[in-house]
Amino acid sequence: MPQTVLLGDPSLFRIKAGGNPHTRDLWGRRKQVDRSKALAQWKGLKSALESHGVKVHVLPPVEEQPGSVFPANAGFRYGRNFYLSNLNPARAGERAYYRRIIGSLGLTVLDLWSGYPFEGEADFIPVGDPSDDPEKTVYLFTYGWIEEQRTSFRWGIPPYRRIYGFRSDRRNRSTLESIIRPLELLPLRLVQEAHYHGDTVLYSFGPHREYLLAYLEGLAPEGRRAFMDRFGDRVIPLSGLDGAQFAANSFQVFVPRSGERVPVLFMPDGLTQGLYEKVRSLGVIPCPVDVSEFLEKGGGAVKCMLLDLGEL
Repeated sequence: MPQTVLLGDPSLFRIKAGGNPHTRDLWGRRKQVDRSKALAQWKGLKSALESHGVKVHVLPPVEEQPGSVFPANAGFRYGRNFYLSNLNPARAGERAYYRRIIGSLGLTVLDLWSGYPFEGEADFIPVGDPSDDPEKTVYLFTYGWIEEQRTSFRWGIPPYRRIYGFRSDRRNRSTLESIIRPLELLPLRLVQEAHYHGDTVLYSFGPHREYLLAYLEGLAPEGRRAFMDRFGDRVIPLSGLDGAQFAANSFQVFVPRSGERVPVLFMPDGLTQGLYEKVRSLGVIPCPVDVSEFLEKGGGAVKCMLLDLGEL
């Protein structure tokens, strides 16, 4: 069965709430999206996915919910169940649309009963094992301090800064553990507001999803140590340049070639050549895609732009 993803049509994409540092300029003004550029880049991503055998479902544009161009926050699939996220207030209205379209694809759609803020597979990342034993899969749960978004005065230019906070609350841990039990869950705290979701600093890939792209500076020191102790020899640390370009916000598919399943990694365009070469050396084909309008204006790249529904 082909891999299936959900994309959100960006025909009405705009910055509505300005809820992360990428959506506003130095003075705190919301950025203006070039819709024609965004639509062209989105079509390029969609075409690239489909040309590699991915089944793409599209969520129609919703005027009052422009954040739906980033459906990775919708929730996560586990088995035949799909658990809806507890989205932040500016995006909570998207839940009804996700519930309807995902339910129509044959999955059982459930609410996440913790009640705490949580933004789906953007903060809940599976990591495989070199032995390819499903029972050894580890889930990374990334979270950060939940803040009321506001302006704080300071000495400098401008004489204020905007506080954004993060998106998933650490108190979801026990709920998530109960869903994946007996699999292991590793909690990791995020510390850079520009990397407000875990999928902007971490991604697992490879023949068994055993390797990890990791922007380590985005993790708190204690979590960084635990992460490296657990996966150190499988981690590809990202440079500041590649981290800022959301190199970890990538997406892997498998393409049949000569009787084998070859992994192809869709990555943001414009990363360092050394990183592309490192990925290739691990038996994975890098496929750069230009999604710069979504990153620079909305704070999301390849992975943010799609919801991974696996095989249906």
